[in-house]
Amino acid sequence: MMRNCKLILAVVLNLVWLGCAAAADAPTKHTFAIGTNDFLLDGARFQIRCGEVHAARVPAEYWRHRLQMAKAMGLNTVCAYLFWNQIEFQPGKYDWSGQANVMEFCKIAQEEGLWVILRPGPYACAEWDGGGLPWWLLKNDDIKLRTRDPRFMAAATNYMREVAKQFGPLQITHGGPILMVQVENEYGSFGTDTEYMGALRQAMIDAGFDVTLFACNPSYDIKKGYRADLFPVVNFGADPANGFKALRGILSTGPMMCGEFYPGWFDTWGSPHHLGKTPQYLADLEYMLTNNESFSIYMAHGGTTFGLWSGADRPFKPDASSYDYDAPISEAGWATPKFFQTRDLFAKHLLPGEKIPDVPPTNAVITIAPVEAAERAPIFENLPAAISDATPQTMEKYDQGHGCIVYRTTIPAGPAQMLEAAAVHDYGFVYLDGQRVGIFDRRNNSYKMQLPAREKSATLDILVEAVGHVNFGLEVHDRKGIQTPVKLGGTELTGWKIFNLPLDDKMLAGLHFRPSDKMLHLDRRDTPAFWRAIVKIENPGDTFLDLRSWGKGVVWVNGHCLGRFWNIGPTQTAYTPGCWLHAGENEIVILDLTGPEKPELAGLEKPILDDLHSEKDFAKSRRPLVKLQLDSAKPVLTAQFAPGGNAQDVKLPVAATGRYFCLESLSAIDGKPFAAVAELILLDADGKSLSHEGWTIGYVDSEERDKEDGTAENAIDGQTANFWHTQWSAAQPVQPHQLVLDLGKAQTISGFQYVPRQGTGGGRIKDYRIFIGDNLIKK
Repeated sequence: MMRNCKLILAVVLNLVWLGCAAAADAPTKHTFAIGTNDFLLDGARFQIRCGEVHAARVPAEYWRHRLQMAKAMGLNTVCAYLFWNQIEFQPGKYDWSGQANVMEFCKIAQEEGLWVILRPGPYACAEWDGGGLPWWLLKNDDIKLRTRDPRFMAAATNYMREVAKQFGPLQITHGGPILMVQVENEYGSFGTDTEYMGALRQAMIDAGFDVTLFACNPSYDIKKGYRADLFPVVNFGADPANGFKALRGILSTGPMMCGEFYPGWFDTWGSPHHLGKTPQYLADLEYMLTNNESFSIYMAHGGTTFGLWSGADRPFKPDASSYDYDAPISEAGWATPKFFQTRDLFAKHLLPGEKIPDVPPTNAVITIAPVEAAERAPIFENLPAAISDATPQTMEKYDQGHGCIVYRTTIPAGPAQMLEAAAVHDYGFVYLDGQRVGIFDRRNNSYKMQLPAREKSATLDILVEAVGHVNFGLEVHDRKGIQTPVKLGGTELTGWKIFNLPLDDKMLAGLHFRPSDKMLHLDRRDTPAFWRAIVKIENPGDTFLDLRSWGKGVVWVNGHCLGRFWNIGPTQTAYTPGCWLHAGENEIVILDLTGPEKPELAGLEKPILDDLHSEKDFAKSRRPLVKLQLDSAKPVLTAQFAPGGNAQDVKLPVAATGRYFCLESLSAIDGKPFAAVAELILLDADGKSLSHEGWTIGYVDSEERDKEDGTAENAIDGQTANFWHTQWSAAQPVQPHQLVLDLGKAQTISGFQYVPRQGTGGGRIKDYRIFIGDNLIKK
């Protein structure tokens, strides 16, 4: 009996021990709720000091370091996007490996004492290819993205089920770090269908998300698509008082939060590098901290858009691969002066029990002595098997989402003739019998060129480079490659061979390199080719590949795609993480579509982010030279804009039709000689936003390009944190100022929305005139 008692006691004690051990291993359960005035974490006031860090833009080996940097800056939360097209590059095939393993990123954040706000899409924007929408959706000719189109909703719902399966256990309700999950992204800037937002919300709930679901929008679109069952937050880059006033207009009680607060901005090829206004950034942060308003800094650490994932602003402004963003934590993970100023500010506003840890050490940096790329693999000698087609179709139709594609046909002997295509997305390098004769350029809708006379039949090759699907607005329906018809001398060309060049691992592995013929290189600088260099490194570390002597293309290091380069700038280097290098020999492969000045590489200790070279652009000029013709034109409207930074909707007295829309600034609110516009949105006959597809700047009398990016294209790119601004540094031309939009074809316009320059500074327009017509400019 005594023996049995002892046995029973031993079993009981063992069970108790196992229970205690299990309890010790189980994650601590926390609660998160939305109160009348505050976010509540475990019932206590919780002001969210968040910063955006994208796992996909940081090597997985560096995730912990970057999260430690975020914590050391004083953040208590990080915001993380998921990019649908990275995870489901082919329909039904989900890949969570490498930089897409955001579950591990969230777990590391939790280990480092950070909470997480998850933004899974399905649409993200983020200057990412197609805003994260998969390219294969565009294989459907008439699909309507970001709508209740059954094809889109079915694909998005399947994706959300997969996301919830992976991230459901990481919600705070299950012991994880995820406090809230965003539904869609800035939908108010795209549409007004509340049922669409409701369908996505329900799909996420059905998939297994049980934390707070929320939606974000800019202040001027805060009411569009709004639903009371999605917690609203507002996005802005300045003037938090005005932003939160707009938010309070739809949220009578509850905590205030800025979903995206911009410390800087991203870069596009051919425009100056962007720098934020740090004093204003710090003052706005302090305002929010003092007034118990939560925020997420977009970006706390921008990183790099590795691979072919960089997108393009509308109507077509391709984004640079560097996503430095002038963020507090630099592209390479360094603490900037802005980092320390932010850290000092946050230290004054910590919640009870919070403390800021020490700043982790910076990763080692190395330089690499110049080395020649001694091997070469010309594209036209490395083409895959051809696809035959009567007429060329878009890249997506040939089951390709990224990279380049070659369209080939034979043309007969004949005189000089005009070659033209309906459109080429994005750059079309045209060759006759291997000699480049011109370039189609989407930036200025340049889809015509004169072909030289031919004494015999010739091979016509059009090598098309796709540089990222447009990631904003209706223009996300951005199909790459050639859009038919293609005509020579007015006759449509038929009988084509198509060669897919997806620039993926399989293609790179099949390249046939041979020693570079230096004399051939000197004679044929523009021959598109892959180049290879072997670099010996003793002690690996971070570096910045110097690409200033190269033309335009893509670079890989040891199989890792670092992104795109273009000698027009502003970026002239490629961030190369030390974790992707190794002691001994390292392979660097460069695809150069226009040819290098010198096939040489080096590694620098600092990046070059602001070095423009417009003289190297293959476009002869940024815009065609035209003459403004307003003297005989009659304005359709003469009026005044109200002061302040709010968006203003204007209805024309009578709808007007024309190819050109001209906004003429007659005076500024502050009486100074400048004019500025953050965004112009034109409305069709039914009052709906017109697509910007095919739009260009037809004419602008003045724009600032020296001391800041005040280019006219900023007025139609869908972003309000940047703006068109007339020249102010080298000269200050007086009013009036004219901005003419070329819509590509005649369109009926019933009104427009004008978004003034945001934040502080001049240029807000007072008196103005509007002209619409087909003859406002003469080419």
